[in-house]
Amino acid sequence: MSTDTLRKRTRGRMMALQSSSKWIFLGIGVVLALVPFIWMISGSFRSESDLFKNPASLFPTSITLHGYEGIWQQLPFLRLLANSFIFAGVTTLATLFFDSMCAYVLARMHFRGRTLAFWLVIATLMVPFQVTLIPVFIELFHLGWLNTYQGLIVPRATSAFGIFLFRQFFISIPVELDEAARIDGASHWRIYWQVILPLSKPAIATVAILNFMNLWNDLLWPLVVTSSPNMLTLPAALTLFGGQHITDHAILLAGATISLLPIAIGFFFAQKYFVAGVATTGLK
Repeated sequence: MSTDTLRKRTRGRMMALQSSSKWIFLGIGVVLALVPFIWMISGSFRSESDLFKNPASLFPTSITLHGYEGIWQQLPFLRLLANSFIFAGVTTLATLFFDSMCAYVLARMHFRGRTLAFWLVIATLMVPFQVTLIPVFIELFHLGWLNTYQGLIVPRATSAFGIFLFRQFFISIPVELDEAARIDGASHWRIYWQVILPLSKPAIATVAILNFMNLWNDLLWPLVVTSSPNMLTLPAALTLFGGQHITDHAILLAGATISLLPIAIGFFFAQKYFVAGVATTGLK
């Protein structure tokens, strides 16, 4: 056997070993990431005694629907689910509209102070939401917007991160498209609506998924703005089962499992655009 043939075989074996090792590590990572979700779903079908007897077990010794029955019997579940969809869905739509318009101005229009305005938007990312919580609450109190949908939605209708992501994506779109549309007599609004947005589906999907997930799982804001049981969102209502001395873990896990479904389904259908948006944002 020649030396070149031996080197080629050795190189081929090394590449196969590296490929196998990569898939093994990826498989281990996937399993470790899925274990908490498997335990959560399994725990939602377990009794309280089974949870405390075998807390590390991933599979129930006996299946019970106590958790899901408790969700329907002890909570206005459909109302809570509707509140969560209205809060997360309407706020996400408002965020997409306002953030994309602001990003268009910062990316495609030239005016004095544009760079300063962009950096001021970015600077707001450094301010924790909890810092502005009390002033916003006082303002909503004076407006009479506590325990209302507008109180939940309006203060969260814009996002500095969404503006940043949209702007970076808009910069990657060739300026020649704007110039061609302007020659045809298109205004800035028409360019934004009919040229830029149709080309920005990856960025729209990315911002929509991230915002919807964040809002759907938000606990602090709904608890602060709403006190009426009919206005609570599902994650906020689940805190009612975490008492000082007794906590019904099966109901909590059942509620968490149901809360996970809309996010998982939405990401499943939009993952192609989400990956494309993350991969191409900021690339010219």
